[in-house]
Amino acid sequence: MNRYLAVCARGLEGLLEQELDSFGATQLKNAGAGVYFTADEAVLYRACLWSRVASRIVLVLSEFALRDDLDLYLSASLIDWPSLFSAQKKIVVDFNGTNRAIRNSQYGALKIKDAIVDRFTKANLDRPSIDKDQPDLRIHARLQGEKALIGIDLVGSGMHQRRYRTEKGRAPLRENLAAALVMRSGWQPGEAMLDPMCGSGTLLIEAALMAAKVAPGLKRERWGFESLNGFDLDSWREIHAEAKVLARRGLNKEKKLFIGYDLDSRVLTQAMSNAKRAGVDHLIHFERKDAADLAMPNAFAEYETGVVLSNPPYGERLSSEPALLALYGELGARLKANFPCWRAALYSSSDELLSCIGMRAEKQFKINNGALACVLKLYHISAHHAEKQAESGKAQAAEVLVAPDFANRLKKNLAKLEKWAAKEGIECYRIYDADLPNYNAAIDRYRDKIVIQEYAAPKEIAPEKARRRLLDMVRACIQVTGVQASDVVLKVREKQKGSSQYNKVAQSGERFSVTEYGVKLWVNLNDYLDTGLFLDHRNTRRVLGQMAAGKDFLNLFAYTGSATVHAACGGAKSTTTVDMSKTYLAWAKDNMALNGKTGRQHRFEQADCLQWLAQEKGTYDLIFIDPPTFSNSKRMDQTFDVQRDHLDLMTHLKRLLRPDGILIFSNNKRHFKMDLEGLSALGLAAKNLSKQSLPMDFARNEQIHNCWQITHQK
Repeated sequence: MNRYLAVCARGLEGLLEQELDSFGATQLKNAGAGVYFTADEAVLYRACLWSRVASRIVLVLSEFALRDDLDLYLSASLIDWPSLFSAQKKIVVDFNGTNRAIRNSQYGALKIKDAIVDRFTKANLDRPSIDKDQPDLRIHARLQGEKALIGIDLVGSGMHQRRYRTEKGRAPLRENLAAALVMRSGWQPGEAMLDPMCGSGTLLIEAALMAAKVAPGLKRERWGFESLNGFDLDSWREIHAEAKVLARRGLNKEKKLFIGYDLDSRVLTQAMSNAKRAGVDHLIHFERKDAADLAMPNAFAEYETGVVLSNPPYGERLSSEPALLALYGELGARLKANFPCWRAALYSSSDELLSCIGMRAEKQFKINNGALACVLKLYHISAHHAEKQAESGKAQAAEVLVAPDFANRLKKNLAKLEKWAAKEGIECYRIYDADLPNYNAAIDRYRDKIVIQEYAAPKEIAPEKARRRLLDMVRACIQVTGVQASDVVLKVREKQKGSSQYNKVAQSGERFSVTEYGVKLWVNLNDYLDTGLFLDHRNTRRVLGQMAAGKDFLNLFAYTGSATVHAACGGAKSTTTVDMSKTYLAWAKDNMALNGKTGRQHRFEQADCLQWLAQEKGTYDLIFIDPPTFSNSKRMDQTFDVQRDHLDLMTHLKRLLRPDGILIFSNNKRHFKMDLEGLSALGLAAKNLSKQSLPMDFARNEQIHNCWQITHQK
């Protein structure tokens, strides 16, 4: 009997061993992402046709140490290739892995191809041709460290290809992985199964194929072993015919025990097409439905038990986490309320998201999805869960189950700030600012939406721990504030330089207006690191509005022009808004138009503010300038450092400031020191307004900005 290697996803070796043992394979040995075994021809054919878990089955021809390319060539040359297949067969070499000797997989494949061709020509035989698209045989080679293996892929292409799936849905699972998840879920043929987020239906289709006893390879037309010299055609025909009969009987006997839901009608159409091609469309009911509304289907009311099996989305973008946290939480609540005595099996790469289910897993299996580390967790939904859910009703959903210290602090802050904000007439304010050291984030409310800005964690904090705390904050924030998860925006802030905080990070284009002391302003919570409104400058904008009546107002480094709007609404005779960004200048115009402030008296200048200052001839009664701490923008001719260059700035500003004019100068440099002597030498006087400019919701962060009133000396 020959020795073979069945390849599988890491974590499925035990399941594959059980499967191969059931076919009659012997000398089973775990190989790490695969299982070695021995078998006769009949057992081999049965394994190739019936294995639901394996991704490849390889006839092992040679295993050796590979320290240089000569080892590879000589070892491949020692294999008696002409005894295995004729020169008329088309071949291709698949080489996986590299080491110091073989640094390129294509080079490794070339050395093996040369060895095969040389073996044929030295035997005075025709050389086999190479065909990468439609080969008769695939030579399989793998290299791990210095251990190499050469063999022949006996199926010819990935065994996950069952021939029923032509399009891929959202984050598709390979068919053999889906089959393994069904098997690990504990589901047994005859039991009901529901997938509340079924995507293209692969989990349900694989379960239906198992229930109907349909061999996973039954629709495959070409097999690698058919091109080998020792192929036993009679034995293969008998095994294949037997599988056909079993499938025909099973498909006719089984009844509809599978239901799949999904919100995406496009992937549901794919799922129905896939099920039809697999021949199990009469066994599965697909329906458009939200997992957040999950309830026991009427069709399953008669079943005392069953399995809810799903691969919920787990997201790669941080911004998707709030919605996913809510989805997993609601899914757990629905399972506990509506599926007593059932079992649930959920597969995800995020242990944090699975923790939102709110049930303790009885078992778990680490099963990779390709290179992605994932886990399948199994839950038993007791009748007690359903009773407790019914008794507590909505009250349970309002309980803070995670991060109680953080949640209680947030509740306390909200109790004080909500009344204050309503009295002040503001819809945007900070509700939390790193109050607790373990929960290092700033949280802002924009009407009925929340922005959570996590400060980058210190290097000594493990990434897993930092992520767990962040997700705990998100979950608690949703529960405490009562906002919808879709209205929570999650961002990570790091130390910014120059204008990098203005860089675009998304393309949603979604914005909405908010009110601040009677002024309306556009904000965008998704597309930029900042939202278009600096909340800590709220008091300063209000003061500018109160001072602006009848004055000519200048706003430099204007960003989205919110200070200009306050001045215009306060009765400014004219406004001039200067910023280097075309995008933000357009935003400023929109903000003015939102408040009905249009006309020639409102001027907008796209320019480098430093250059514009040096050239401007006009003078102004009221000037507001909020320069960056540091800038080295490519659009500026020189670098700018607010500490180093603020006196040069004041030299130009003095020229533009009328004799009785007022200049409000603000910046965000911590520990900024105004050069009072230098300012006095210029004939200017300064008054520190930093404390007065700090809003109540930023009281904990006295260093967030500093603000000065500059006037001509009297």
